[in-house]
Amino acid sequence: MVTAAAATRVPDRDWFARDVHVVARDLLGALLTRRTPDGRVTVRLTEVEAYAGPGDPGSHAYRGETARNRTMFGEPGRVYVYRHLGLHHCMNVVCSPPGAASAVLLRAGEVVEGVALARERRAAAGVTRSDLDLARGPARLTVALAVTREDDGQDVTDPDGDLVLHVPVTAVRDAREVATGPRVGVSGEGGRADLFPWRAWLAGDPTVSPYRAAGPRRRSR
Repeated sequence: MVTAAAATRVPDRDWFARDVHVVARDLLGALLTRRTPDGRVTVRLTEVEAYAGPGDPGSHAYRGETARNRTMFGEPGRVYVYRHLGLHHCMNVVCSPPGAASAVLLRAGEVVEGVALARERRAAAGVTRSDLDLARGPARLTVALAVTREDDGQDVTDPDGDLVLHVPVTAVRDAREVATGPRVGVSGEGGRADLFPWRAWLAGDPTVSPYRAAGPRRRSR
């Protein structure tokens, strides 16, 4: 399993301009750091979901470009942040060349730097049972990192940016280390495990979020 001590580098934009499934898998074990005036928080990514463009019925891009999803259609290596059901934020990293509108949802991770600050932010937003829960789920992850819709479009390839990603020099490749399955909470065809087993996570990692099937049908993400 990749650890926080593994050698990492800040990838360039071409690293993200690849197939969304390849990028998703290579993001496992990556370190995402958020810098704010009150301190730094770094999360080691342990769970992601791939979302393709217009051909993916589970994607926000399925019906084309809108004001909400415009970042998905732009440069790879930028974050697409949206508000889910008006309650919380979710963060994606845009992949593939401009216009392809694919992105990787950052579902969960382990806080490896700034634990006290992340704990403070999470306590203000809701109950936290343990430090393993600080970024265990896409909404918790954005709270721990203080990411909101205002961060939509930020460039994670800028080493001096407020939100920067470091990827492992040696990506996780061993199938025994990576598990895959259906995406969480996606209704309709896009949630079918046989067609879209596009969720990937570090097998056995305690910070991976629990799987939940979709509830009543709602708008695709």
